[in-house]
Amino acid sequence: MQDRLFKTPNVKILWDTEVVDVLGDAKVEGVRIKNKKTGQTSDLRVQGLFLAIGHEPATEILRDHLKLEKGYVVLRPHDGLSTATSVEGVFAAGDVHDFRYRQAVTAAGFGSMAALDAERWLQQSDA
Repeated sequence: MQDRLFKTPNVKILWDTEVVDVLGDAKVEGVRIKNKKTGQTSDLRVQGLFLAIGHEPATEILRDHLKLEKGYVVLRPHDGLSTATSVEGVFAAGDVHDFRYRQAVTAAGFGSMAALDAERWLQQSDA
C-alpha cells in the first residue's frame, strides 16, 4: 500500500503531521494540521477526509486470555461464521479477528453477530 501511495502523483505526503481540526461549516473545506516535531500549525484546503487507525488490531491486552494468531483473535470454529473465541462466553467482533477485510462495516456486522451469539449463549448457560 505504501508503494502505491508513493507512486500516486496527486498525493502529497506530510511526514510527522497530524490533523488537529476539520474546517468548514456544512462540508469539509480543509483541515488544520500540526507538525509534531516543530509544533507549527497550518491550514490545508481539502474537499474530503478519510480517517484510518492503522492495520494492527489492538489485541495486546488479550494475549494472556484469548487464543491469538498473528495478533488476531481466533474464532471457534475458525470458519469466519462464528464470533465465539477460545474462552467460553467471550465473543469477538470486527477488526480484532478480521484479518481479511479489516473494515468498519465488517466490525458493525460482526458486532451484531456477536451480540446475537452472546444472547444465545446466555440463554443456554447458567450465567
